[in-house]
Amino acid sequence: MVRGLLDKGFAVFDPEPDVLSWAEAARRAALARINDPEETAKSLQCEGTWFVGVDCLPNDRWGAVATSGPLTGSGYGAAQALYGALPLHRAQVSVIYPGYPKPRAGESEAAFRYRRIRDAAHVDGLLAIGEARRRMLRERHAYILGVSLTACNAGASPLVVWEGSHHIMRRAFERALHGVAPRDWGAVDLTEIYQATRREVFETCPRVILPLAVGGVCLVHRLALHGVAPWEQGAEAPPEGRMIAYFRPEFGDFSRPCWLAHP
Repeated sequence: MVRGLLDKGFAVFDPEPDVLSWAEAARRAALARINDPEETAKSLQCEGTWFVGVDCLPNDRWGAVATSGPLTGSGYGAAQALYGALPLHRAQVSVIYPGYPKPRAGESEAAFRYRRIRDAAHVDGLLAIGEARRRMLRERHAYILGVSLTACNAGASPLVVWEGSHHIMRRAFERALHGVAPRDWGAVDLTEIYQATRREVFETCPRVILPLAVGGVCLVHRLALHGVAPWEQGAEAPPEGRMIAYFRPEFGDFSRPCWLAHP
């Protein structure tokens, strides 16, 4: 599975008893936050079809939430084997509902078209900065770990990943950041090379959907291009929607080139 992550840019792990127990505790805790009016006002986007849920899950640095123990399982174990026991942040709980995608508030027609036909494909950590929304590296994640909290079929807006895209992205960013001290990477405008490299990925890499059973885990390489597929007609999901908890722990030392140098 670790080899799959490094070669393809993703690995999927079947549900395990401990992870299923964790997912149920996380689902209950997440629902309490999702139903909070203040959280809803902040997180419900795309005309009510996407609950963004950043920092939504009240877990501790080991992943424990409510009555659960720490997060365990083969997927998280593989991440730790590669990147060490980085502390976990409060997980994003991304919830998709029937009808996704609808336009997000303030989203241009071009941006919505990209969301609809290209799954809003992106590399995490390259944030849109300023009025011009220039893409800059402001978050240096080690990996992306998703745990499914609800039982859905493959039509319910699964995560999608472009297989092998992390290799292409790494080469592009190495060229763009060559000669720049790692601590200064966040000041480099990566917009043009990022957009050009996405186009290369779309032309050369297979688009793979990653539907997850409840308690299933996906481990995605931090440089892999990924997004969320549209909700298909007839997709099956519980009333609370397609719910996934995502962890993206960061490399802590920005003076080192971990984001590019690490596997």
